[in-house]
Formats: sequence, C-alpha cells, structure tokens
Amino acid sequence: MKNSPSSPDKTPLESLELWEDDLLNRYPDPDAIAQGRAKEAYRNYAEPARDSVREFYRLNHLHQTYDFVQAKRQEFLGFDKREMPVWDAFQFLNQLVDDSDPDTDLDQFQHLLQTAEAIRQDGHPDWFVLVGLLHDMGKVLCLFGEAQWAVVGDTFPVGCAFSDKIVYAEFFQHNPDAHDPRYNTQLGVYERHYGLRNVHMSWGHDEYVYHMVKDYLPEPALYMLRYHSFYPQHRENAYAHLLDAHDRAMFKWVDLFNPYDLYSKSPTPPNWSELRPYYEELVAKYLPPTLKF
Repeated sequence: MKNSPSSPDKTPLESLELWEDDLLNRYPDPDAIAQGRAKEAYRNYAEPARDSVREFYRLNHLHQTYDFVQAKRQEFLGFDKREMPVWDAFQFLNQLVDDSDPDTDLDQFQHLLQTAEAIRQDGHPDWFVLVGLLHDMGKVLCLFGEAQWAVVGDTFPVGCAFSDKIVYAEFFQHNPDAHDPRYNTQLGVYERHYGLRNVHMSWGHDEYVYHMVKDYLPEPALYMLRYHSFYPQHRENAYAHLLDAHDRAMFKWVDLFNPYDLYSKSPTPPNWSELRPYYEELVAKYLPPTLKF
C-alpha cells in the first residue's frame, strides 16, 4: 500500500508526486474557510475598512520603480542585517498590522497561524502547512526601518507597463517608470514568455522570504511564497505574456494556496499556547535553528 502524501516517512520531494495526483480533488472550499463571512466581502478596495489602505497604495505605486527594486535587492538579499531564530521574527510580527490589508486588523502572526491552521485542517502535507506559517514572515523587513509600502501589498512586475488590473492602478500615473519608454510598453525590458525567474517584481516581503528559505523547501512551496501577493496574475491573468510553460504549470500551487491566505482571516485569534508544540516541531523539521535576515 502506498504511503499517503503527508506520511512522516516521506520527504517533501518524494511525496510531492503522490500528492499532486490528488490535487485537483482537494482544492479548498473558500466558503468553508471564510467561517461564515461571505467570500465577496474580502479584498474590498472600493470601501476599505481602514483609510490607511488607499494611502498605502498611493505611496506604493508612486515609488515602486525598476531602479528602486534593484537597489532594495542589493540592500537586503545579502542577508547581512541579523541572524536569529524564526521565533524572534514572529515576535516582531506580533506588533505589526498590515496597512495594505482591508480584511483584518489582527497582528501578522495571528494571520499566519490562521492560514497555517486552515491548511492543516484540510489535511495537506506539513511542508504546505509551513508555507502558511512562513508566507508573511518577510514583513520583518519593517524591523529594519522599511516603510510598509516597500514591504507589503499586492506585487506586480516592474520594468514593463503597469497593468490596469492592479488595485488602485490610477496611482501609477505619478510613477516615473510609467513615462519612461524603456519601461512603459507591454514587455518593457523583457521578452514574451520570458519566465518569471527573469522578471523583477515590485519589492516586498514575498521576494525576501523566498530567497531566505529557498534552500529548505520544495519548489511548489517556493512558488507559493514568492508569488502569493501577485494578485494581478493569479486573480486577473494580467501578465500571462511574461509567464513561460514552467510558470503556468507551477502557478496551480499559488492558486491552491491563495484561498487559505485570503479567506482564513477571522477576528478570532488562534490559541497559540495549544498550537505551539506542533509548530515548534514543524519549524525544527525543515529549517535550521537560526536564519539570516
């Protein structure tokens, strides 16, 4: 008899093929995850619950340029700021409320736990549960003095035209790249079906956490981490012209993760004291005692 995909004696890469066979039958039910809140109530940017959301995107769309992204990659992807356990990063996230998120005013660690628990309750492999726990850990960039508009929010490619499918796209009219002929065409500095690995995304926590843990998790997990905020693509399909065949195959994992990230937000925080032993063991299974930030 075959081991199930989440059996403890299977490594992530060994179990991946088995789990993928069952994938299409296990897509989550957004209505069930939303716990009584209509899924249409999420991502309400027309009437966000907090005034900070619109101002956040005004600043984000003004400053996220191709040159800005290159500078931030140079500044942060050397991971020379600090070395600490994952749990120290989570302690900081206990204090952070995401100004870009119209759906919750809980601190970020509570959101991570809610996401991870929704994934675990649906019986997915433990590395997928770990993605739920880690996916917003890159917001620790705020610990190093970064403004939220350079850390959180929906992501999008830079170096090519900004899609009108991006939230608050009207704010791009003030972005210098929108008026630069090098960057304001559909392909910009790229080629058709160039592959996302060759495309620079707006700077933020997705890219940061991807590079931080890319040596420890299987590729589907890394796609989830790197592109979970890329709503213009996984919701609107606005950048299909940049994806290659491998991206299209891998994006089903991003699509699988998205409902857990979006619809698990609830005003009721999880009970950390009860969950702590499980998550401490899970983190120790996949990650080293300390990570470089």
